Amino acid sequence: MPDRPAPRFHPLDFRREPEDQMLARAKALREELTRRRSVRDFSPEAVPLEVIRECIRGAATAPSGANKQPWTFVLVTDPALKREIRLGAEEEERAFYGGRAPEKWLADLRGFGTDEHKPFLETVPALIAVFAQSRGADAAERHYYVAESVGIACGMLITALHHAGLATLTHTPSPMKFLGKILGRPDHERPYLLLPVGYPAEGCEVPAIEKKALEEVLVER
Repeated sequence: MPDRPAPRFHPLDFRREPEDQMLARAKALREELTRRRSVRDFSPEAVPLEVIRECIRGAATAPSGANKQPWTFVLVTDPALKREIRLGAEEEERAFYGGRAPEKWLADLRGFGTDEHKPFLETVPALIAVFAQSRGADAAERHYYVAESVGIACGMLITALHHAGLATLTHTPSPMKFLGKILGRPDHERPYLLLPVGYPAEGCEVPAIEKKALEEVLVER
């Protein structure tokens, strides 16, 4: 495969803000992100798919190793496919909860009330299956820092969906090979994350948890 031509350069589109505006914007976003919670009880109400597409467009601008953009986002709304995905996920989750997971892991999960039953995968109006590409469609095209690149894109996607007014859940049944088969993805793509997207069900509750304080996660030198 011939090398790609070196990219051309053009002026950076960067808007510098006054410091008080920078801080105000940072605080506003932090407060908005603080309200983001993982949801497991979704309303079946339809959501505007163009909003989801726009969020995916934003996520696809994430930085990536050598600009390879090693991700594929599969938006699933077909009820039959959602049913297949639920059955595949629950099969893996039964094996996980039934013996694959260490007891300490299961003990840490008990307070959250999760188990092998995943009805939300059918109830939710949309699923986004994120796939990481180990290489390009051409076997000679290498990809670099794939896990890091796709992880950044997923973080941007979750933030964008929350900012747009949608609830999400980062669902990672392990292993997730069933997703590639159900969705017809090629061998060089591996499932990275399954993201249910919708509105919370009326009366939805989430665990009352606390996040670590800034001084617990920030080191300044």
